[in-house]
Amino acid sequence: MTFKKIVTAAVAASVALTAVHASELKGRGASFPGPVYKAWTAEYFKATGNKVNYTPTGSGDGIKSITKRMVDFAGSDKPLKPEKLRKEKLYMFPSVVGSIVLAYNLDGVKDGELKLSRAAIDAIFTGKASFWDDAIITKENAGLKLPHEPITTCVRADKSGTTFNFTYFLNKINPEVKVSKKPTWTASKVVAGKSNSGVSANIQQIKGSIGYIEYSYKIKLGLPAAQVENKEGKFINPTVASFQDAAKYASWTADNDFYAVIGDPAGATSYPIVAATFILLPEEKTETNKQVTAFMDWAYTNGDKAAADLGYVPLPASTKDAIRGYWEAKKIK
Repeated sequence: MTFKKIVTAAVAASVALTAVHASELKGRGASFPGPVYKAWTAEYFKATGNKVNYTPTGSGDGIKSITKRMVDFAGSDKPLKPEKLRKEKLYMFPSVVGSIVLAYNLDGVKDGELKLSRAAIDAIFTGKASFWDDAIITKENAGLKLPHEPITTCVRADKSGTTFNFTYFLNKINPEVKVSKKPTWTASKVVAGKSNSGVSANIQQIKGSIGYIEYSYKIKLGLPAAQVENKEGKFINPTVASFQDAAKYASWTADNDFYAVIGDPAGATSYPIVAATFILLPEEKTETNKQVTAFMDWAYTNGDKAAADLGYVPLPASTKDAIRGYWEAKKIK
């Protein structure tokens, strides 16, 4: 092979490598949407040949990673306020709506049999109730034989958007509970695990435990979950229908980068612990951002069934259109 042919081959290989690299997007962050992102990225690769790698490390890590420009995009269940986005030079938009369930491990208590009032949930996670047969819990569960056993609360060890949204709900019940990605828990017995999968594993393994996890993890692992009292005083089972009823109350606009926390919505049939999850993009990465929005545009168009099958609520068409308009305005579509 002549020198000229060698150079030509080397240049061609370099171009090919660049093209391959350009289609391999890297994201990390929120574990809350991990299952649906896994489904979407797999289907997107089959449909387009473009690879998207997303690692569910937790919202805190996602925010840190995108702030330091370590990834192409990040996931966060905690929405960032417009002023924070401006400071870090980030764009933000929602991807899907999900829910947080209270899964438990109690002998003889089946899925949906345990009813937890707002007062009982507060008592469990603040330590006012230490045993399962505490009066504040048994009050709504006369038909169940709840044991005189210690309550083990399973929580997140990492900075978590799931925790942010769960403590947002707790704060609506008890204003003394601080809304935080990583609060100091005052429950009597606490076990912490990393990501939704870590908390789910702890619930599976520990008798007498209860913890907060994203609904799709409950479905995947077959964990029982409680009926939760909403702000209308109704006890609601976690179902896709009750999540959809809750999601109707989301209010967000492109003007404030879709900032909204939708936990504890109104409505007699609304499940009370719901949350949107968001994508974060760096302002200056215009070309990479276009690849990310191409993936998300594909997911908005083709991913609703996968989302619904996993127990998430796809965004309304009007919200998707508003997001597409946001992309165009930012020149990232």
